[in-house]
Amino acid sequence: MTTTTQIEAREAFADRLVEGVTHAMETISVHLGLELGLYRTIADVKSATPAEMARRAGIAARYAREWLEQQAVAGYLICENQAEPPEHRRYRLPEEHRDVLVVEDSPYFAAPLTQQFAGITAVLPQLLAAYRTGAGVPFSAYGRDIRAGIAAGNRPMFLHELAATWMPAMPEVHHRLLAAPPARVLDLGCGLGASSFALAAAYPQISVLGVDLDAASVVEARTASVEAGVANRVTFVVGEVADVAGVGPFELVTMFEALHDMADPRAVLRSAGEVLSEGGSVLIADERVADSFSAPGDLTERLMYGWSILHCLPATLAEGSLEANGTVLRAPTVAGWAADAGFADCQILPIENPFWRFYQLSGYGRS
Repeated sequence: MTTTTQIEAREAFADRLVEGVTHAMETISVHLGLELGLYRTIADVKSATPAEMARRAGIAARYAREWLEQQAVAGYLICENQAEPPEHRRYRLPEEHRDVLVVEDSPYFAAPLTQQFAGITAVLPQLLAAYRTGAGVPFSAYGRDIRAGIAAGNRPMFLHELAATWMPAMPEVHHRLLAAPPARVLDLGCGLGASSFALAAAYPQISVLGVDLDAASVVEARTASVEAGVANRVTFVVGEVADVAGVGPFELVTMFEALHDMADPRAVLRSAGEVLSEGGSVLIADERVADSFSAPGDLTERLMYGWSILHCLPATLAEGSLEANGTVLRAPTVAGWAADAGFADCQILPIENPFWRFYQLSGYGRS
């Protein structure tokens, strides 16, 4: 016999799925707005009718009207005169939404998450095949939406937090990078180079070598370094840490949200230790998840597992992974890998961040 409580539980779960699909479609609607320049257009003109939006953004009027109405219904835009006929309604972007959707350097700029989500949707057929065969989905298959989305999403943190709070949390490293002779930094998993540029900006004397396995990312990073006028101090190569062993030593090796994607993290950490100068350190920033599995989990845990099943695990398996950790990289796992790789010390740094936990590895070869 089905009880009232069971019926209510089923209804609540069904409602949750409906709500989830609604949120997913709204996420794609934000991606449309970003890619078509609709948010920037409406931010520039303060308010717009469908016809004005269509003309300024270069899209079809009927689509402009429907998108504006959907955005207002979702609460992303405000309709100023709802009682008017559809073609006369005016829409505006609330001021508090500007930083989230339009201001690329703002610490509140969360819009790139929708671009990353769009990258995942592009590989769904490959994901289905990978789950059946145990194969992976290469990072490159996710396309530029993933590359650019990750870079744009992390860039505000590098701009606002790296020099102000992250690096000073390692006083001896911070002072060494400011001192002579000029220090060298190896930035592993550099992506489009935002972390490398931020390091170079924070420490005007250092040189930075950015390394990434994704060739398309390295091409974009090189172009950006020339445009930024720092190509004399910031260079990029395709590969992994073992490929640059002959160009060390480095006073600092960094890995920003990259270790969990490494096919053989112990080997990477071992190689990182081998290219360090005497007294050098490795700085790792990776996901701030719980120290142990617990279900159901909080929003952060759910977010990280979502990325893991749809992107990080498949991309790592495509490299012939020995570890295949996935996105959910827990602190005890990092400590274990560091010890196995030969580091005497693995310290969690006192840095506040909602998504990343920071580790300083030192004492390589003394364990």
